[in-house]
Amino acid sequence: MRTVVVVGNPKPRSRTRHAAVLLAERLTGAEPDVVIDVADLGPGLLGWGDPSVAVAKDQVKSADLLVVASPTFKATYTGLLKLFLDQFGAGELGGVTTVALMLGAAPHHALAVELSLKPVLVEIGCSCPAPGLYLLDSAYEDSPELTAWLERAGAVLPTEGS
Repeated sequence: MRTVVVVGNPKPRSRTRHAAVLLAERLTGAEPDVVIDVADLGPGLLGWGDPSVAVAKDQVKSADLLVVASPTFKATYTGLLKLFLDQFGAGELGGVTTVALMLGAAPHHALAVELSLKPVLVEIGCSCPAPGLYLLDSAYEDSPELTAWLERAGAVLPTEGS
């Protein structure tokens, strides 16, 4: 199973990236095959046809399991992640199984993952069979919410060999 992680944090190698990689590892038992820090794509995101963005898109399209992660900015996902997701046409991801993950400083933005991130993922063709996951950025590694989510989501997400 090919696992790809997309991280929409403006700060490369962020806690968001670490949380997304951790989630992918907990879901699959292995490190993700590809991690795309969208911040590394730079100004190529502002137009169409940039070669490095095209490579990143191809990596996303090759995923069996995609984890898309963002910190919570202004009660939604980042504009940087939006620039990357806008590179995909409607339905282009053709049903790639996707997990939406957001990190935030306080629990009052917990619905942001369901209300803002998942709709755009579905628009570009992602299949999101599990609820989105929102974790506090100060305690994501040992979060009881992560443990509970993994138990629920494991029943609907693909695993190695399925």
